Amino acid sequence: MVQTSARLLALLSLLQVRREWTGRELADRLEVGPRTIRRDVDKLRSLGYPIEAAPGVAGGYRLGAGGELPPLLLDDAEAVAVAVGLRTAASGGIAGIEETSMRALSKLEQVLPGRLRRRVSALSDATSAFGMEGPRIDPEVLATIAGACRDTVRLRFSYVARDDQASARMVEPVAVVYSGHRWYLVAYDLDRDDWRTFRLDRIRGRVRPGERGRRRVVPGGDPAAFVRERLRGVWEGDAAEIVPGRIRLGAPASRIRTRVPGRYAIVEADGEGACIVTSRGAWSHGFLVWMATLDEPMEVLDPPELVEAARAVAARLAGSAAA
Repeated sequence: MVQTSARLLALLSLLQVRREWTGRELADRLEVGPRTIRRDVDKLRSLGYPIEAAPGVAGGYRLGAGGELPPLLLDDAEAVAVAVGLRTAASGGIAGIEETSMRALSKLEQVLPGRLRRRVSALSDATSAFGMEGPRIDPEVLATIAGACRDTVRLRFSYVARDDQASARMVEPVAVVYSGHRWYLVAYDLDRDDWRTFRLDRIRGRVRPGERGRRRVVPGGDPAAFVRERLRGVWEGDAAEIVPGRIRLGAPASRIRTRVPGRYAIVEADGEGACIVTSRGAWSHGFLVWMATLDEPMEVLDPPELVEAARAVAARLAGSAAA
């Protein structure tokens, strides 16, 4: 009985790993005969798992979609990756996902073996995340757009551009890209007959799916690279409008670079024991707070608005300490 139960769990795990298996492949993996695989599949079906089978030489088994989420079987590395991903999502830019992520994480940690629970705990204790000031998006909007990309369905929505001008858009969506700070939709704009990127936080109102569209391939074939190039063009074209923040830290550039992701800021040496950190894009209060949390001697250089913001924060902190 123990051997049979262990084999059923192993079979279920294999069916979750790959889209489809032949009976012979499963039999070889589990070191049993094809008849045993057929019996085990019948037992899993009796337990409620929707296992589909296609007859013939080219046929096979697959785990179909059911009315309920079946238990997932994860190996050690997968369990740790899921736990870390949930903890990271709790500090992400999707509105309302924090509580959901923490609920899922607590359920996972309850069933983790002791050795894995210690690994996840060590990762949590040794790492932290800061929240960059920035827009948050509606998870329902994100889910609707992602589904349209998957199903090749056209989308209609209202969009507010950088100049605050609103317009109605009809697009054929291709992919959703996360830059580490913002979410973008890569789509073919049917009215403008050209490729466009749309910031999800600038989409207003309801996203309305429409009829089926064409399956398109983004120029270059890589949606993330496409967004990166478009953003680089925006930054270069609007250099006169974007005012970055510059802060001098009393620490070597080599040490600060390990703590400051290159996609958020540029770290340049200023002598052997100091460096200058320049924000990518416009400065923000989040950039100021982030630099302060590095716990290094710091001097705010420019722009004047950032210098004034730093003075205001310091004054408030001094006032609260005196009180």
